[in-house]
Amino acid sequence: SQAAKMKLKHNINPVLLQFINFIVLVYSVVTYIPWYIFSGSRQAIAKSKQVKAKPVNNKPGGAYRSVNSLHCLASVLYPGCDTLDKVFKYAKTKFKDKKLLGTREILKEEDEIQPSGKVFKKVILGKYTWLSYEDVYIKAVNFGNGLAVLGQQPKTNIAIFCETRAEWMIAAQACFMCNYQLVTLYATLGGAAIVHGLNETEVTTIITSKELMQTKLKEIVSQVPLLRHIITVDGKPTTWSEFPKGVIVHTMASVQAMGAKADTGNKQQARPVPSDIAVIMYTSGSTGIPKGVMISHCNIIAGITGMAERIPNLGEKDIYIGYLPLAHVLELSAELVCLSHGCRIGYSSPQTLADQSSKIKKGSKGDVTTLKPTLMAAVPEIMDRIYKNVMNKVNEMTSFQRNLFILAYNYKMEQISKGYTTPLCDSLIFRKVRMLLGGKIRILLCGGAPLSAATQRFMNICFCCPVGQGYGLTESAGAGTITEVWDYTTGRVGAPLVCCEIKLMNWEEGGYYNTDKPYPRGEILIGGQNVTVGYYKNEGRTKKDFSIDENGQRWLHTGDIGEFHQDGCLKIIDRKKDLVKLQAGEYVSLGKVEAALKNLPLVDNICVYASSFHSYVIGFVVPNQKELAELARKKGFKGTWEEICNSPEMEKEVLKVLAEAAMAAHLEKFEIPVKIRLSPDPWTPETGLVTDAFKLKRKELTAYYQPDIDRMYGKNVK
Repeated sequence: SQAAKMKLKHNINPVLLQFINFIVLVYSVVTYIPWYIFSGSRQAIAKSKQVKAKPVNNKPGGAYRSVNSLHCLASVLYPGCDTLDKVFKYAKTKFKDKKLLGTREILKEEDEIQPSGKVFKKVILGKYTWLSYEDVYIKAVNFGNGLAVLGQQPKTNIAIFCETRAEWMIAAQACFMCNYQLVTLYATLGGAAIVHGLNETEVTTIITSKELMQTKLKEIVSQVPLLRHIITVDGKPTTWSEFPKGVIVHTMASVQAMGAKADTGNKQQARPVPSDIAVIMYTSGSTGIPKGVMISHCNIIAGITGMAERIPNLGEKDIYIGYLPLAHVLELSAELVCLSHGCRIGYSSPQTLADQSSKIKKGSKGDVTTLKPTLMAAVPEIMDRIYKNVMNKVNEMTSFQRNLFILAYNYKMEQISKGYTTPLCDSLIFRKVRMLLGGKIRILLCGGAPLSAATQRFMNICFCCPVGQGYGLTESAGAGTITEVWDYTTGRVGAPLVCCEIKLMNWEEGGYYNTDKPYPRGEILIGGQNVTVGYYKNEGRTKKDFSIDENGQRWLHTGDIGEFHQDGCLKIIDRKKDLVKLQAGEYVSLGKVEAALKNLPLVDNICVYASSFHSYVIGFVVPNQKELAELARKKGFKGTWEEICNSPEMEKEVLKVLAEAAMAAHLEKFEIPVKIRLSPDPWTPETGLVTDAFKLKRKELTAYYQPDIDRMYGKNVK
């Protein structure tokens, strides 16, 4: 079984193990009856076995819909609230004095000199200070009015280029109210991509932070000729006189003050209608220059309606931690779901998230410890990192501690796969691990890229909560599917949300057909109100990726390959762009090979490469420094980190490990990398080699490693 494959290995005396298994069996029998009577898990087991989505007709390629929206797709969260300004007004009226947006105050900043001589900035942070729904609403109204004073007109573009923080959401709500089209750009996009986005959308105003203004905007502002106003959300920088003539720098507070004094008599006609564009979201796509996705008010509302339905008991008791980029559709959607349901949103950043995070001074508390969130979204890269860190700590334990952890882990895995809970293990063994995320998480939502089965099961077990895997694209307003909280299967992304339907289209080249048995397979097409308007100023690409059927339904052609299981849940099995035909005619799915190898302790990241002009696969690997250094020591190789990574001898040793893992994952011989390049430097969004969601940018990685590709393909492999 899949659970058996994912179990951890122990080294316990067989006789002792038999005795422990007997004790566990007695405990299970004794606790089963009270558990059965008092636990709500019985209903959860029943629900997990139910059919979750059905095809609307019996024709091959018929669309699947959630059983909760078979006859009519959901599109509105609250009656009459068909635009985002109405949704916020409704929430403000309902939750008026409740806390909404929280920010930690900075008590102290220090420079910490590392043994290598590098200087790291460390912070000591205080408590969260909160703005209520009413506070946020007033700030947003004033900011929107202040922008109008600066000359911003309804239905014109305004850019936000800023880290995830309360001011980002306030600015966004101001734009939604006044019908300004919000252009979002990742804070980690490269200069050329930012210039492209700003010039393509012809913005005259950009909202940013002091740090980004000094580090990123200063260098490129002269290449954006239409720019007139820069608004900093956190006060004026000291050196702002260097900007070109005609560009004025304002603070957010000064614009809000202008808005508070402004005459707003004729404001009513500026309100948006559902089909108006709310956001032009630039995606740092895995290929090429970023594309601006036009997302309307009704697209976003349909998307968050679908997402909210998958989160049981969502409400005022929930606290969400916001740290992923708000310029990413996953984070923006998640926060809008929370805002519309009375939840609190506490802001954080990847550098201050946990006690061990890079900016948190040793001994002081990270954001999760202070906030104790109940809801959290994460991209697989972050979950994989947590998984590897915890497993490294387990390997450093004493033999007794390690075996105790492994026994509890394997026992809980078995119980979870049957749908049972393990309260004793949770409180005695996994409590410490759970505290890494504050101890109160009840749902972890994962999106942005596929999550490995091993990592998903690890998060289920150690953090004692369901991990909801979601699938959606910027082009579908983030909505597509999300697993239900009682579905503890791994490797699937759940049934279609109530706002959309999904069908599979034959892809002959890849050999996927919606008539395949046992499961229909094909390219995933998403239809519904959440499917966006298209790409900004890019009609050719819009026509390629979107279509309209005979009923007027809009469909997004995702390029992902999926299969529907009998219960109506979707599994992503391939991607069109990832499929490369080798010289001998075999097809290699690069993503499939990477998924099989990236969870090795030795591998921090991996990009597999194949060429149709050659008969074998190669790869670029970012090795785990600790694991590779240990392997080098065992093999008697001495040298600096760069020397270890550049050593052909160490490349061969790592290749052996990869080959073993590939065989264990049942990869075909032609799918296993034959040559690799070990990269001494990690791939971060700042390097431009991965997106903000840590998806590989294949085009950029190929360009970066071209000399290595030439070397690896230059000689024939015997």
